[in-house]
Amino acid sequence: MSDNQADADVNAAPESGSQSGSSSGSDPTPPLGTTDLLAEIATSSLIDSMGIKITHATPELLVATMPVAGNTQPYGLLHGGASCVLAESLGSVGAALHAARSGKIAVGIDINATHHRGVRDGLVTGTARSIQLGGSLASYEIVIEDEQGRRVCTARLTCMLRSAPASG
Repeated sequence: MSDNQADADVNAAPESGSQSGSSSGSDPTPPLGTTDLLAEIATSSLIDSMGIKITHATPELLVATMPVAGNTQPYGLLHGGASCVLAESLGSVGAALHAARSGKIAVGIDINATHHRGVRDGLVTGTARSIQLGGSLASYEIVIEDEQGRRVCTARLTCMLRSAPASG
């Protein structure tokens, strides 16, 4: 499932190795700042407060789960905004990993979502697949499914790639 790239469990503490499987701590193979970027994203307050767990992260494919409990609207159904947070989180992480390959950053510029069915409990799983990974834009289709594999939401996210801000 990983297309010859190692899965990155971004909710676990970063290890001294790299995604390439090398045991050298100085291996330049991962995209610029990948380990730090993934660790920072995994502990961001919104991702953490929503209970999102990213289980696979490459620029081309990302997978995460999110509990329905705590992310519902007044009728007891998964909140559409929570689905959008999951979708944007996955696409933004993928775009950031892609942008880091060339020393850039990614910022979201468009998201849309269609909600297909309600979910009252359990976990939902989001899978983001890259549609286009270019030099100035990255676009993703994100499909969110319930535990029975039924489609709950389909979203599309586009991010613009920009020069990283000067540090200092």
